[in-house]
Amino acid sequence: MPYGASAAPSRPRLHTASAEPSSRTPLQPSTPTPKEPPVGPHLINGLPAHVLFVHAVVVLVPLTGLCLVLCAFWPSIMRRFGLALPILALVSLVSVPLTTDAGEWLERHVDSNALVRKHAELGDQLLPWTVALFLLATAVWWTYRRAAARTPDAVESTGRGAAAVHLPLRVAAAVLSLLIGVGAGIQVYRIGDSGAKAAWHDGYSATAHQDRD
Repeated sequence: MPYGASAAPSRPRLHTASAEPSSRTPLQPSTPTPKEPPVGPHLINGLPAHVLFVHAVVVLVPLTGLCLVLCAFWPSIMRRFGLALPILALVSLVSVPLTTDAGEWLERHVDSNALVRKHAELGDQLLPWTVALFLLATAVWWTYRRAAARTPDAVESTGRGAAAVHLPLRVAAAVLSLLIGVGAGIQVYRIGDSGAKAAWHDGYSATAHQDRD
Protein backbone atom coordinates (compact mmCIF):
# COMPACT_ATOMS: atom_id res chain seq x y z
CA MET A 1 0.00 0.00 0.00
CA PRO A 2 1.50 3.45 -0.99
CA TYR A 3 2.52 5.70 1.79
CA GLY A 4 -0.23 8.19 2.66
CA ALA A 5 -3.06 6.01 1.38
CA SER A 6 -5.79 5.71 3.93
CA ALA A 7 -6.62 2.22 5.05
CA ALA A 8 -10.22 1.22 5.28
CA PRO A 9 -11.25 0.92 8.86
CA SER A 10 -11.79 -2.60 9.95
CA ARG A 11 -15.33 -3.54 10.94
CA PRO A 12 -15.71 -5.14 14.32
CA ARG A 13 -17.12 -8.63 14.22
CA LEU A 14 -20.47 -9.05 15.81
CA HIS A 15 -20.97 -12.25 17.81
CA THR A 16 -24.50 -13.39 17.30
CA ALA A 17 -26.14 -16.02 19.43
CA SER A 18 -26.54 -19.37 17.78
CA ALA A 19 -30.06 -20.04 16.52
CA GLU A 20 -29.71 -23.76 17.16
CA PRO A 21 -31.67 -24.92 20.16
CA SER A 22 -29.75 -26.08 23.14
CA SER A 23 -29.35 -29.81 23.44
CA ARG A 24 -30.03 -29.63 27.14
CA THR A 25 -33.67 -29.81 28.13
CA PRO A 26 -34.82 -28.56 31.49
CA LEU A 27 -35.59 -31.26 34.00
CA GLN A 28 -39.27 -31.75 34.58
CA PRO A 29 -40.30 -32.09 38.20
CA SER A 30 -41.31 -35.64 38.93
CA THR A 31 -44.89 -36.03 40.03
CA PRO A 32 -45.59 -38.76 42.56
CA THR A 33 -47.67 -41.61 41.31
CA PRO A 34 -51.06 -41.49 43.00
CA LYS A 35 -51.66 -44.48 45.18
CA GLU A 36 -54.82 -46.47 44.78
CA PRO A 37 -57.15 -46.12 47.74
CA PRO A 38 -57.20 -49.23 49.92
CA VAL A 39 -60.21 -51.50 49.63
CA GLY A 40 -60.31 -52.08 53.37
CA PRO A 41 -58.27 -51.62 56.55
CA HIS A 42 -54.79 -53.10 56.68
CA LEU A 43 -54.30 -53.06 60.46
CA ILE A 44 -56.80 -53.90 63.21
CA ASN A 45 -55.69 -53.36 66.81
CA GLY A 46 -52.08 -53.40 65.65
CA LEU A 47 -52.43 -56.74 63.87
CA PRO A 48 -52.40 -57.30 60.09
CA ALA A 49 -56.03 -57.34 58.98
CA HIS A 50 -55.33 -60.20 56.59
CA VAL A 51 -54.83 -62.74 59.37
CA LEU A 52 -58.25 -61.76 60.75
CA PHE A 53 -60.20 -61.45 57.48
CA VAL A 54 -59.00 -64.83 56.30
CA HIS A 55 -61.11 -66.54 58.98
CA ALA A 56 -64.26 -65.06 57.44
CA VAL A 57 -63.31 -66.38 54.00
CA VAL A 58 -62.46 -69.84 55.32
CA VAL A 59 -65.92 -70.09 56.94
CA LEU A 60 -68.18 -68.18 54.54
CA VAL A 61 -67.08 -69.51 51.15
CA PRO A 62 -67.40 -73.26 51.94
CA LEU A 63 -70.63 -72.55 53.86
CA THR A 64 -72.08 -70.74 50.86
CA GLY A 65 -71.12 -73.61 48.58
CA LEU A 66 -72.76 -76.15 50.90
CA CYS A 67 -75.97 -74.13 51.23
CA LEU A 68 -76.12 -73.64 47.47
CA VAL A 69 -75.83 -77.38 46.82
CA LEU A 70 -78.52 -78.18 49.38
CA CYS A 71 -80.90 -75.57 47.98
CA ALA A 72 -80.35 -76.66 44.39
CA PHE A 73 -80.96 -80.35 45.16
CA TRP A 74 -83.86 -79.93 47.61
CA PRO A 75 -86.38 -77.17 46.78
CA SER A 76 -87.93 -77.48 50.25
CA ILE A 77 -84.63 -76.27 51.73
CA MET A 78 -84.54 -73.47 49.16
CA ARG A 79 -88.00 -72.40 50.28
CA ARG A 80 -86.80 -72.15 53.88
CA PHE A 81 -83.63 -70.28 52.97
CA GLY A 82 -85.28 -67.77 50.68
CA LEU A 83 -83.40 -64.51 50.25
CA ALA A 84 -80.80 -65.58 52.81
CA LEU A 85 -79.02 -67.67 50.16
CA PRO A 86 -78.02 -64.83 47.77
CA ILE A 87 -77.29 -62.55 50.76
CA LEU A 88 -74.90 -65.16 52.18
CA ALA A 89 -73.24 -65.49 48.76
CA LEU A 90 -72.91 -61.70 48.52
CA VAL A 91 -71.23 -61.47 51.93
CA SER A 92 -68.81 -64.22 50.87
CA LEU A 93 -68.06 -62.35 47.66
CA VAL A 94 -67.35 -59.07 49.44
CA SER A 95 -65.06 -60.75 51.98
CA VAL A 96 -62.67 -61.98 49.27
CA PRO A 97 -61.38 -58.63 47.88
CA LEU A 98 -61.13 -57.26 51.42
CA THR A 99 -58.94 -60.21 52.39
CA THR A 100 -56.79 -60.17 49.24
CA ASP A 101 -56.22 -56.42 49.49
CA ALA A 102 -55.09 -56.79 53.10
CA GLY A 103 -52.94 -59.72 51.99
CA GLU A 104 -51.24 -57.65 49.29
CA TRP A 105 -50.40 -55.03 51.92
CA LEU A 106 -48.99 -57.72 54.19
CA GLU A 107 -46.98 -59.20 51.31
CA ARG A 108 -45.17 -55.87 50.93
CA HIS A 109 -44.28 -55.89 54.63
CA VAL A 110 -42.83 -59.39 54.98
CA ASP A 111 -39.84 -61.15 53.46
CA SER A 112 -40.71 -62.41 50.01
CA ASN A 113 -40.10 -66.02 49.09
CA ALA A 114 -41.57 -68.67 46.81
CA LEU A 115 -44.11 -69.82 49.41
CA VAL A 116 -45.44 -66.30 49.97
CA ARG A 117 -45.73 -65.67 46.24
CA LYS A 118 -47.51 -68.99 45.73
CA HIS A 119 -49.99 -68.15 48.46
CA ALA A 120 -50.68 -64.72 46.93
CA GLU A 121 -51.15 -66.27 43.48
CA LEU A 122 -53.68 -68.80 44.77
CA GLY A 123 -55.50 -66.10 46.72
CA ASP A 124 -56.04 -64.06 43.56
CA GLN A 125 -57.75 -67.07 41.96
CA LEU A 126 -60.56 -67.25 44.53
CA LEU A 127 -62.55 -64.22 43.36
CA PRO A 128 -63.93 -65.86 40.17
CA TRP A 129 -65.20 -68.77 42.27
CA THR A 130 -67.08 -66.49 44.66
CA VAL A 131 -68.51 -64.49 41.75
CA ALA A 132 -69.83 -67.75 40.28
CA LEU A 133 -71.26 -68.73 43.68
CA PHE A 134 -73.10 -65.42 43.96
CA LEU A 135 -74.49 -65.49 40.42
CA LEU A 136 -75.65 -69.09 40.69
CA ALA A 137 -77.14 -68.59 44.17
CA THR A 138 -79.08 -65.59 42.88
CA ALA A 139 -80.26 -67.56 39.84
CA VAL A 140 -81.41 -70.53 41.95
CA TRP A 141 -83.24 -68.28 44.39
CA TRP A 142 -84.92 -66.30 41.61
CA THR A 143 -85.94 -69.42 39.70
CA TYR A 144 -87.62 -71.11 42.63
CA ARG A 145 -89.15 -67.83 43.77
CA ARG A 146 -90.85 -67.38 40.41
CA ALA A 147 -91.96 -70.99 40.45
CA ALA A 148 -93.52 -70.53 43.88
CA ALA A 149 -95.24 -67.34 42.70
CA ARG A 150 -96.77 -69.16 39.71
CA THR A 151 -98.11 -72.05 41.82
CA PRO A 152 -98.86 -70.63 45.27
CA ASP A 153 -101.58 -73.20 45.96
CA ALA A 154 -99.25 -76.13 45.33
CA VAL A 155 -96.59 -74.63 47.57
CA GLU A 156 -99.05 -74.10 50.43
CA SER A 157 -100.54 -77.58 50.17
CA THR A 158 -97.42 -79.67 49.49
CA GLY A 159 -94.60 -77.31 50.46
CA ARG A 160 -92.88 -77.99 47.14
CA GLY A 161 -92.25 -75.37 44.50
CA ALA A 162 -90.10 -77.47 42.22
CA ALA A 163 -93.00 -78.80 40.17
CA ALA A 164 -93.17 -75.57 38.16
CA VAL A 165 -89.42 -75.69 37.38
CA HIS A 166 -88.57 -77.77 34.34
CA LEU A 167 -86.55 -80.89 35.10
CA PRO A 168 -83.57 -80.04 32.80
CA LEU A 169 -83.23 -76.66 34.52
CA ARG A 170 -83.31 -78.28 37.95
CA VAL A 171 -80.68 -80.84 36.95
CA ALA A 172 -78.45 -78.15 35.41
CA ALA A 173 -78.71 -76.00 38.54
CA ALA A 174 -77.89 -78.96 40.79
CA VAL A 175 -74.88 -80.03 38.73
CA LEU A 176 -73.49 -76.48 38.45
CA SER A 177 -74.00 -75.89 42.15
CA LEU A 178 -72.13 -79.07 42.99
CA LEU A 179 -69.23 -78.25 40.68
CA ILE A 180 -68.86 -74.63 41.78
CA GLY A 181 -69.44 -75.36 45.46
CA VAL A 182 -66.86 -78.15 45.55
CA GLY A 183 -64.43 -76.15 43.41
CA ALA A 184 -64.65 -73.12 45.69
CA GLY A 185 -64.12 -75.30 48.75
CA ILE A 186 -61.05 -76.94 47.23
CA GLN A 187 -59.62 -73.55 46.29
CA VAL A 188 -60.09 -72.29 49.85
CA TYR A 189 -58.25 -75.38 51.14
CA ARG A 190 -55.36 -74.82 48.72
CA ILE A 191 -55.06 -71.18 49.76
CA GLY A 192 -55.14 -72.03 53.45
CA ASP A 193 -52.58 -74.80 53.03
CA SER A 194 -50.17 -72.55 51.14
CA GLY A 195 -50.67 -69.75 53.66
CA ALA A 196 -49.90 -72.05 56.58
CA LYS A 197 -46.73 -73.26 54.88
CA ALA A 198 -45.65 -69.68 54.12
CA ALA A 199 -46.20 -68.61 57.73
CA TRP A 200 -44.87 -71.64 59.60
CA HIS A 201 -42.34 -73.41 57.35
CA ASP A 202 -39.44 -72.08 59.46
CA GLY A 203 -41.31 -70.92 62.56
CA TYR A 204 -41.13 -74.08 64.66
CA SER A 205 -38.79 -76.89 65.62
CA ALA A 206 -39.52 -80.52 64.83
CA THR A 207 -38.10 -81.52 68.21
CA ALA A 208 -39.46 -80.19 71.48
CA HIS A 209 -37.28 -78.13 73.79
CA GLN A 210 -36.16 -80.24 76.71
CA ASP A 211 -36.55 -77.45 79.25
CA ARG A 212 -40.24 -76.93 78.35
CA ASP A 213 -41.57 -80.42 79.06
